[in-house]
Amino acid sequence: MAKFPEAQARIFRRVFICKNCKAKIKTDIQRILKKEVSCKVCGTKRFRPIKKGK
Repeated sequence: MAKFPEAQARIFRRVFICKNCKAKIKTDIQRILKKEVSCKVCGTKRFRPIKKGK
């Protein structure tokens, strides 16, 4: 199956996962690094980038 750059950007760009409750949030990397964003569900400020599939 072909991978389109537009679809990859739509799915993976600016998406982060909460390390505590696994909720998704879409924001800029600078806000994540400055700890300005908190999770909507649990309130923590620990996030990781979304993993790309094989």
